[in-house]
Amino acid sequence: MAITPFIADHPLIQHKLTLLRDKNTGSKEFRELIAEITMLLCYEATRDLPLKEVEIETPMAVTKTQVISGRKLAFVPILRAGLGMVDGVMQLVPAAKVGHIGLYRDPETALPVEYYCKLPNDIANREVIVLDPMLATGGSAIDAITQIKARGVKNIKFMCIIAAPEGLRALQDAHPDVKIYCASLDDHLDEHKYIIPGLGDAGDRIFGTK
Repeated sequence: MAITPFIADHPLIQHKLTLLRDKNTGSKEFRELIAEITMLLCYEATRDLPLKEVEIETPMAVTKTQVISGRKLAFVPILRAGLGMVDGVMQLVPAAKVGHIGLYRDPETALPVEYYCKLPNDIANREVIVLDPMLATGGSAIDAITQIKARGVKNIKFMCIIAAPEGLRALQDAHPDVKIYCASLDDHLDEHKYIIPGLGDAGDRIFGTK
């Protein structure tokens, strides 16, 4: 059985998501909003990181407190739109490693085509969070996670800004062990496989290419 997805309903996320969707939002503000929403989602996606007790000395006293224990993280953005989410996660976890998987959607078949894959050498020993702003058909996410699993990774999460029901179901069917974090579950895909109401092409809006 698939793990129940986490759909963020926090007022700050929803407010920023409204600004993100607006067609009048320019590339600079769009990039900033992507990073901010990603940071808030990452806060939730890392909630289960284990802690260990350490002893430190404050200016006032010696005390026992907690730090993250052992588990190493890697973030893997799906190129190119996933790059827009990297700054947000790295602000929270600056010691994490970053891999990259390059995929594009064939305009005729709407299927993902891989053109690049570079992952950390010790990826199998890390918890991996895959990043892509849009979960539309689910094809790119499924392919990327399949590639990561082939490297021996056991603990994988997927984080997006907006998901379509069709893509969510496809990803859950293909990888029921992967927990999904997103800011909104939208209505449907149109005939061109774009999310409705969505926010347009995330890559083009991040990089100002259209």
